[in-house]
Amino acid sequence: MKKADPFYKSPRWVRLREAILRRDGYMCQVARRYGKRAEASTVHHIFPRELFPEYQWEPWNLVSLSAEAHDRMHDRTGCDLSAAGREWLRRTARAAGVDVPERYRIRSTERTSKSLQKHNNGPRGTVQSEGKW
Repeated sequence: MKKADPFYKSPRWVRLREAILRRDGYMCQVARRYGKRAEASTVHHIFPRELFPEYQWEPWNLVSLSAEAHDRMHDRTGCDLSAAGREWLRRTARAAGVDVPERYRIRSTERTSKSLQKHNNGPRGTVQSEGKW
């Protein structure tokens, strides 16, 4: 059984967590991004607290999420961020003017698959000739 981290019981975290939930209207920001509504129950560290303790108290590094959305941000088998979590980290880093750590930069395979997907989907109603894009 995993032991509870005392950080999450500290008065400073309890106050900051409540402030972030209030800032986000107690709504999951992933759901909101897609025009849906879901109640937030968790405040997520976008830059993982264990790896980036310098950002653990920064409001820009915290986001309100539903339990389901929070689970999707983490690869629970490897104790790291999932692809969705890495993407949220990259967007947040750009907005905050913070460098994206090497381990979270887009890998060439991610970039290739995204560009191929975008290319293959193309603009609607267009026909691509053979041998040309």
